[in-house]
Amino acid sequence: MGERFQVYLIKPTRYDDEGYPLQWWRSMIPSNSLACMVGIVEDAFERGVLADVPRDMHIIDEINTKLSVDKIIRNIRDNGGRAFIGLVGVQSNQFPHALDLAKQFRAAGLPVCIGGFHVSGCISMLKTLPPEFAEMEALGISVFAGEAEEARIDDVLLDAYSGKLKPVYNYLKDTPGIAGAPVPHLPREHVTKNFAKYASFDLGRGCPFECSFCTIINVQGRKSRFRTPEDLERIVKANAEQGISQFFLTDDNFARNKNWEAFIDRLIELKEEGFPVRLVIQVDVLAHRVPRFMEKVVAAGADQVFIGLENINADNLEAANKRQNRVEDYRAMFLAWKQYPVVITCGYIIGFPNDTYDAIMRDIEILKNELAIDTLYMNYLTPLPGSEDHRKLYEAGVWMDPDLNKYDLNHRVTHHPRMADDEWERAYRDAHRSFYSWEHMERVLKRLVALGSNRRLTTMHRLIAYREAVRLEGVAKLESGWIRIKRRRNRRPGLPIENPLVFYPRYLAHVAWSVSITIHTWWKLRRILKRIMNDPNRLAYRDLAITPVEAPNDSHLLSDTRSTPIADKRRAQAQAA
Repeated sequence: MGERFQVYLIKPTRYDDEGYPLQWWRSMIPSNSLACMVGIVEDAFERGVLADVPRDMHIIDEINTKLSVDKIIRNIRDNGGRAFIGLVGVQSNQFPHALDLAKQFRAAGLPVCIGGFHVSGCISMLKTLPPEFAEMEALGISVFAGEAEEARIDDVLLDAYSGKLKPVYNYLKDTPGIAGAPVPHLPREHVTKNFAKYASFDLGRGCPFECSFCTIINVQGRKSRFRTPEDLERIVKANAEQGISQFFLTDDNFARNKNWEAFIDRLIELKEEGFPVRLVIQVDVLAHRVPRFMEKVVAAGADQVFIGLENINADNLEAANKRQNRVEDYRAMFLAWKQYPVVITCGYIIGFPNDTYDAIMRDIEILKNELAIDTLYMNYLTPLPGSEDHRKLYEAGVWMDPDLNKYDLNHRVTHHPRMADDEWERAYRDAHRSFYSWEHMERVLKRLVALGSNRRLTTMHRLIAYREAVRLEGVAKLESGWIRIKRRRNRRPGLPIENPLVFYPRYLAHVAWSVSITIHTWWKLRRILKRIMNDPNRLAYRDLAITPVEAPNDSHLLSDTRSTPIADKRRAQAQAA
């Protein structure tokens, strides 16, 4: 066999609470970081990088694909020994597993580079880097900080081919333009490993806001950068050739993209040409104020909207520098979106400094009763490396859990100023249990029927996913999937390999239990929905959440939650107007 340069682009998963890599037969969403890197590397080769070198590229999203380090090493050696192994898009919770993989590759003498939000966030925000950076340098593990567009990947590939990767490639201070840049791309066989067969892309990066818990602003910057409508058309048509028309738009806030209307107009044109799409988008709480935005994104194919609600108390929002979220606007905002057939998911953070157990449970009741939210994505307040919150705690020497594997927003990793550790954890569990009770899920379905939405099954399926991912598997919905995969010998270093007579019966029993409970939940919700649809008075149903507000600013919500002088002044000005 002749020499062939082997390129491996690997999106690592994280360890679960038992030390097994978190993997599924079908995962929930694709990795846009992996899709971006595939497009970037393909573009480099098309431009002539290593033009005379025979090569192969391998794509592995570990959350839905078996990764065998030994097979990769063997394949590289069988092809002459030259390779580039890129561990891409590595988040903090995935870093321990990524580092364990990198150590195995380095032990075989192979060049490996780790990129993503964890290494980029640490380099961006910390004066003194954590000890794992010195360990990586000692082992010869390379680090890529920042974004790889504008041909920055070229030097990495050339250095890897020559076996001389640099310790650090740091582009954080020079964010690239992405207009005309290589577009995200995953082959169909990788997209179909996601449960609903969604692909992903981004149309803009950077954020002008200053939320203290956010890492995006410190890695991608506060200056917004955008692709072009022509880029978008290339993405849609390239995926259409593979039979893919559903997309997760990963822009953190699409409504803040100054070119949103040009993008949406292009999607509408493509729809008329025979290239319809279905979109999941992310927006802020002010998007409904943008003229024509809601109407046009729905016309273009958006039927699921993720809104960064975060909290319903003005004091918590202001403490986190999320002043753009105006609690007094919330009811009107949700009712504006509910004029259209969209499923609304809101991000919600449990454990702001002013929270208590009783306050959190009261707030969840207000959410359930007064806001037309379909599904709620609950997280612990987590000081993610790369955020201002993490920098302050790190530099002050405040305790944070040393196991980065837990920094998935689904584990408590700090102490709370007003709640004991077990109380905070109980608040998270009970808040989730309360929102996804049978009583409230039925109320969500009654609302969508009364409002005439045609997204009944989509709403039902999202309720099931958000409810059961936490209850049955102990993971967030976005990192969940269908049918958990565990491999007995693939376990975190330092933990014992279990006896097969113990491991397999317990694993198979868990899978059977999880699948049966999920099917039961589906069956029960279908019966509830059928009963609602058979009710002759179904269109007359009303509750506070879907009752029109009397004024653009709803002071009632603020009176039931914690306010601040700034919020009070804003409310008074709105009432006077």
